[in-house]
Parts: sequence; structure tokens; C-alpha cells
Amino acid sequence: MVYAIVRAGAKQEKVAVGDVIEIDRVSTPAGETLTLPVVLAVDGDKVTSTGLDKAAVTVEVLGATKGPKIVIQKYKNKTGYKKRQGHRQKYTQVKVTDITL
Repeated sequence: MVYAIVRAGAKQEKVAVGDVIEIDRVSTPAGETLTLPVVLAVDGDKVTSTGLDKAAVTVEVLGATKGPKIVIQKYKNKTGYKKRQGHRQKYTQVKVTDITL
């Protein structure tokens, strides 16, 4: 089984061919391809972590998605202070098409 650990924005993801993952939002339109840098590659029993300058993972952009709504609430007792704020992270959904070592 061949899989790789790739750097996608501020995170690292474990991917194999055919996986659909969500990465931090990118401006690439749907249908286009991206190349993600490889941090670690595993090919059966062989683990490679150095010399991965030429290694790359090709992904196809499927579209934009949003994460779950997060509600932030602040409250201070006896002062009448309360604040409510929401956040929803934006992601790009991609499908792994090829792993080149």
C-alpha cells in the first residue's frame, strides 16, 4: 500500500490515491489540479522521509466547502458584559489522483 503525508496549508494529511480530503481554502477553480509537497512517503515496507524534492501528490479540486459553525461566547458576571460571535472555516475539497515518488 502506497500512501504519503502531505503539507496542505498549515496542516499535514495522510493521503492515498482515491482519497477525498478537505484542505484550507485555495483559489484554484473546481476541475483544476494542484500539486502538494510530500513530507513522508510509505511504499509497502519502505519509508522515505529524506530526498523528497521530486516527490509530489497531484490532487483534483472538487469544490469549496465550509466547516461546522463554531459559537464563541464571552460573559462576565455582575458587569452586564456579554459577547456572542460565530465562525465558520472555509475549506476546499480535493481528490488525490496520483502519488509520484
